[in-house]
Amino acid sequence: MRAGYALDGGVGRIADARHHAVAFLDQAHVVHHVPVPARALDLTHLVVSELVTNALKYVPGPVLMELRISACAVDVVVWDCDPIVPAARPADPHRIGQHGLEIVKAVTPDLFTEQESVGERITARIALSHTSSSDTVRR
Repeated sequence: MRAGYALDGGVGRIADARHHAVAFLDQAHVVHHVPVPARALDLTHLVVSELVTNALKYVPGPVLMELRISACAVDVVVWDCDPIVPAARPADPHRIGQHGLEIVKAVTPDLFTEQESVGERITARIALSHTSSSDTVRR
């Protein structure tokens, strides 16, 4: 299952992206019976927020978000038109802001950045570890 969203400018688009992610995971759970642990839902919400915030804050132009889910993982893919692939900065407890990729790297086992002919694509993979059924989101 996959879904794509175009997000154009404005702080409200970050909340829209989070809303799309929650609705996408709800649909995967309810319609397709994919177990979505609460932890995976929370991490997806966080990763979407950080990646979309970075793209909308630092890059003029359109931002595209794609969500994909399989039996094993949720992929959050964010594309923007910046030709420079971002890198997580070294940890610095005194730095204010610019911790987005640092946070995403800390909570996802797989983070892929790709330069494309136009822009960049960042993919974060969040594992759907099958824990106890009490941890699965019920809708």
